[in-house]
Amino acid sequence: MSSYLSAEKKQELFAQYGGSETNTGAVESQIALFTFRIHAMSDHLKENQKDQSCRKALLTLVGKRKKLLAYLQHKDITSYRAILEKLNIRK
Repeated sequence: MSSYLSAEKKQELFAQYGGSETNTGAVESQIALFTFRIHAMSDHLKENQKDQSCRKALLTLVGKRKKLLAYLQHKDITSYRAILEKLNIRK
């Protein structure tokens, strides 16, 4: 994985949003992980505007997160609203 995302940080994200450190497949924890990576890539692109591979990867992550959010919205609307508020995602 990237240097900005250590194993400890991933475990912390999974524990906070997924319920436990080993629950890596929970939709909420995946959304939190994608959001963390999106923020890191956005910061990188502010300094390196011409990094097109990073821009493509960022757009791919945003699309994946959008699909997971749509799934969560149909599955559990209260959890969807809670994750939007926790992560400060605009919708």
